[in-house]
Amino acid sequence: MSFDITVSGAAAEAVDRIVPQLVSDLVASRIAGQDPSLWGPDAEEEAAKRLGWTEAVVISEPLIDDIIALRDRLHAEGVNHVVLGGMGGSSLAPEVITRTAGVELTVLDSTDPGQVLAALNDRLDTTVVVISSKSGSTLETASQRKAYEQAFHNIGIDPLERIVVVTDPGSPLDVDARAAGYRVFNADPNVGGRYSALTAFGLVPSGLAGVDIRALLDEASAVTGQLMVDRSDNPGLILGAAIAGTRPLKNKLGIVSDGTYIVGFGDWVEQLIAESTGKLGKGILPVVLDLKSPELTENLDDVQIVRLVESARATEDVIDGEIEISGTLGAQMLVWEYATVVAGRLLGIDPFDQPDVESAKIATRALLDARPEPVPPLFVADGIEVSGPESVLSGVSTIEGAVDALLAQVGPDGYIAVQAYVDRHANYELAKLRDLLAAKSGRPVTFGWGPRFLHSTGQFHKGGPAVGVFLQITADAPADLDIPDSPFSFGYLIKAQAAGDASVLADLGRPVVTLNLTNPAQNQATLFSAAR
Repeated sequence: MSFDITVSGAAAEAVDRIVPQLVSDLVASRIAGQDPSLWGPDAEEEAAKRLGWTEAVVISEPLIDDIIALRDRLHAEGVNHVVLGGMGGSSLAPEVITRTAGVELTVLDSTDPGQVLAALNDRLDTTVVVISSKSGSTLETASQRKAYEQAFHNIGIDPLERIVVVTDPGSPLDVDARAAGYRVFNADPNVGGRYSALTAFGLVPSGLAGVDIRALLDEASAVTGQLMVDRSDNPGLILGAAIAGTRPLKNKLGIVSDGTYIVGFGDWVEQLIAESTGKLGKGILPVVLDLKSPELTENLDDVQIVRLVESARATEDVIDGEIEISGTLGAQMLVWEYATVVAGRLLGIDPFDQPDVESAKIATRALLDARPEPVPPLFVADGIEVSGPESVLSGVSTIEGAVDALLAQVGPDGYIAVQAYVDRHANYELAKLRDLLAAKSGRPVTFGWGPRFLHSTGQFHKGGPAVGVFLQITADAPADLDIPDSPFSFGYLIKAQAAGDASVLADLGRPVVTLNLTNPAQNQATLFSAAR
C-alpha cells in the first residue's frame, strides 16, 4: 500500500465522529469532482479556480518527456548543476522531492545577499537556472532572474540557453519570457501555489535535477482511487478529521519524522496547512519537530503529534494519542492536500485564499519606495541591536532580558515564531534556537527562514489565532549585492521585507522583537545563551 494511517486518542474519537458525516455528505467524490460549493458561498468563487490539483497526475504526465528531453540536452552540453529561484510552494516542493531522492538541487529561496552570492559563485559555467513564479510578478524571483542574467552575460553565456521559466499561462513573466525567447513551462492555472507539488512547479526543477518524476506521479496515482471514493477508510477524510476535528480542537500540529526516507517533508506540509487554514482568526499551526524536540514530552493539550514512519506498525505500537503515517512521497503529498481541504471545511474557512499574505508585500513596497531613514535600535548589547515595542522591552538592557520579555507575552495557548532573515546555509545552526526556546518556554515554537515563509506561514501569523509572539533575527551581511536595473540592493530588500512584516504584525497587535546580528558568527553564541 502506498499510504497507511493509524489514529489514537482524541484523533481517533474525531475520526469516528466526523468521517461518517463526511462520507454521507459525499465530500471525497465532490472534491475529486471539483465542486466549489464545499466550503460555503464566500469561498465558492476562489474554489472554482483552485481545484485543478485533484487532476495533477493526469495533467502533468505529458510534461515528463519534455522535461527529460531538456535535461538530456543540457547534460550533453555539460550543464548539470540546477538552481531553482522560487519562493513558498514553488521552492519547498522541489526541495523535499530532490532531497528525498538524494539528488542535488540548489534552492535559492532568499534575498539575502550572501545566499545569492554563494549561488552565483557556484559552478556558474555548468548551471541551468529555473525561475519559478505562479503569479509571474514575485519580487524575489524577478530579482534573482536579473542577477543570473547579468552573471551569465559577464562570462559570455547567453541567458536564453541557461534560464528556464515555470509560471502560469498569461502571467507577466510568461509574456515577458516568451517574448525574450526563454524556454517556458506553463503550469495549470487552476492550482494554487501550495497545492502545486505535482505540477510543473514541482516537476520541472526536480526532473532537470535528475529525479524520476514519472515514479513520483505513479506514487500519487496509486492512492488516487482511495481518495476519490466516499468510504470510511479514505485516508484523506481520516487525516482531515484527525487534524481538524478534535474536541476541543488541538490547533497545533507537531510533525515529526522517525527516519530519513522522506527528507524535509515537514517544511512542505507546514506551508500547505498554515497558509490554507490560518485565516479569520482560525487555523491549525504546524510545528516541525525532530525526534528530541521538547514538544514530544511536554504533553501539551493543544498539540496533536503526527509521526511519519517508514513503514506501518501494529496499532498497539503507536504512541497513545498520536497519529502515525507511512507512505511514499507522491502519495503523502496528495493525501495531505486532500486532508487540508477537508480540514478547511471542518474549520469553516476557504482553504484556497491567502488574504493576509499581500499585507507584508505592500508594507515592503512602501519601504522600498520611500527609503526612510533607519530607525535606531532601542539598545545594543553584545553586538546585537535590539528593536521592539517599549511595552515589551521597557527596562530591558540585555539579550537574555529581551528574549525573556518576549516569552513573557506568550499565553497558555500561545506559540513563539522565530523568523530568521539571514543566509540559511551560512547560518544553519540558528535553527537550534527552536528547541532551546521550546524547552525554555514550555510552548510550541516554529522556525522560519525569511523571506520565504512570508509566502506561506506568514498567512497564519497574521490571519490565524492572535496568540503568537515573534522573534525576528536579521543580520548585517558581510557583502551586499546590487540588483541589476533596480534602485535597491539585495541587502536593502531583505531588511525591508523584515521591517515590513514586523510593522504589519505590530499593527495587528502581535508582539515582535527584532535582534539584528552585526556579526552573525560571533553573535550566535550570545543568542543560544539567551535562549537557554
